[in-house]
Amino acid sequence: KKISDILEKSAPKPGVPADLQNLLSQHFGENRSVIEIEELKLSDSCFLPANDLTHSFSSYLKEICPKWAKLRKNHKEKKSVVMLVICSSALRSLELIKSMTAFKGDCRVLKLFAKHIKIKEQMNMLEKGVFHVGVGTPGRVKALVEQDGLCLNSTKYMILDWNWRDQKLRRMMDIPEV
Repeated sequence: KKISDILEKSAPKPGVPADLQNLLSQHFGENRSVIEIEELKLSDSCFLPANDLTHSFSSYLKEICPKWAKLRKNHKEKKSVVMLVICSSALRSLELIKSMTAFKGDCRVLKLFAKHIKIKEQMNMLEKGVFHVGVGTPGRVKALVEQDGLCLNSTKYMILDWNWRDQKLRRMMDIPEV
């Protein structure tokens, strides 16, 4: 049997905070001290309820962020976003941007992935305008943060597209580069 055959038959289960905690401790466990690893642990209160796979992306956002209109109006900072959505691929990012039309209202959404968009262009866009939602890939978000193109101080929500599977039936956490 191929792994894709097994994965195809298994129903995706919603991610839980323990999944992310385990991933962080596995990744940083070898080159961090016990105290540093302890500081990486996030309390359960840091996590919103996961999408139980009964919601569309828009309805899930409406449920976890009922005061979005107020947050959107109050956000005036450049080089930052209120909500950061991280996906495993550029195509998935575009798919989520299209599906969130019922949620976003008159907010500005920025695409944060490498496909056909240079990092300097994204940095210039972030410096010139105010954006409310950023949707992108882990690699590009990391690069923007490292080059001071994206500031995460005013980010209130970080959403991981944890359960979506690509053509090879891998989730974001199954991809080694992520």
